[in-house]
Amino acid sequence: MTLLLQIKMIATRSHDTLVQDALGASALVVMLVVGLHLPSFI
Repeated sequence: MTLLLQIKMIATRSHDTLVQDALGASALVVMLVVGLHLPSFI
């Protein structure tokens, strides 16, 4: 089984929560960037 086929199968199985997971991951990245830059603002 190829990697691309596995990714497509996972994406079709978890289509309902894929958007929520992407939003959660992007929120974590934003919090990390803000947390790292916060000392320079104060």
